[in-house]
Amino acid sequence: MKKLLSFILSIAMVLSLVACGGSSTANNTATETTKAVEPTELIVFAAASMTETMNEIKGMYEAKNPNIRITYNFDSSGTLLKQIVAGADCDLFISAAQKQMNQLDSSKEEKDNPDKNDFVLQGTRINLLENKVALAVPDNNPKGIEKFDDLTTDKLSLLAIGNSDVPVGAYTLEILEYLKKPVDELEKEGKITYGSNVKEVTTQVKEGTVDAGIIYATDAASAKLQVVDLATKDMCKQVIYPAAVLKITKNEAEAKKFLDYLQTAEAMKVFESVGFAKAS
Repeated sequence: MKKLLSFILSIAMVLSLVACGGSSTANNTATETTKAVEPTELIVFAAASMTETMNEIKGMYEAKNPNIRITYNFDSSGTLLKQIVAGADCDLFISAAQKQMNQLDSSKEEKDNPDKNDFVLQGTRINLLENKVALAVPDNNPKGIEKFDDLTTDKLSLLAIGNSDVPVGAYTLEILEYLKKPVDELEKEGKITYGSNVKEVTTQVKEGTVDAGIIYATDAASAKLQVVDLATKDMCKQVIYPAAVLKITKNEAEAKKFLDYLQTAEAMKVFESVGFAKAS
């Protein structure tokens, strides 16, 4: 009897070990399956003026590509440039001006890329979008500012503009030079306040803490601000947004695919809804 009981216990132990082994195998298989479907993260650095449109496009793209998760970093193009050079992870860069992209592009001459940076993946750089520089005013336009020329008159008490290292700020300096009212003159008169990116300038106009602000037409549209004037090609350079996959990307194929999508009619419809145009 004792021998029979011992035999039965031995069989039970063997079956128990087999069951445990099977459970472990099942757990390992589940873990491997989870890893297999983990989405690829695409890190996109984009000019602050693209915040609303790019977030809308993110939802559209991820819905069609569940294997992709897009992470954005929005700021002034100058700040994004510094972060990339400092070693930040970035798969795709979209700047609000050629200047910042040129400073990452080894194919450009020394005057445009003095530090000889080599971040742009050659063959991927495109001109994606065009924007307009706008003169926007708060609700009800309390100072009655109607055009850029009014910035040189007593109608103006305080104007919000971007810092000089911000693309919209650089365009603004060109406009003020064209008006023969340089920024240092406005500073002496105490009529200038700055923003570190276009969203900060837009907020100052929206809150009515300034009489007017020089921003992009798209930011004015997104913030539902009144635009009283648009800069002409005589006033400042054409506002082109270049885009490129970067050499430091760990996801080249996925980054190229997303850049292709940004050029589709579906994505362009989102951009055009706030005033962007396809770059010519």
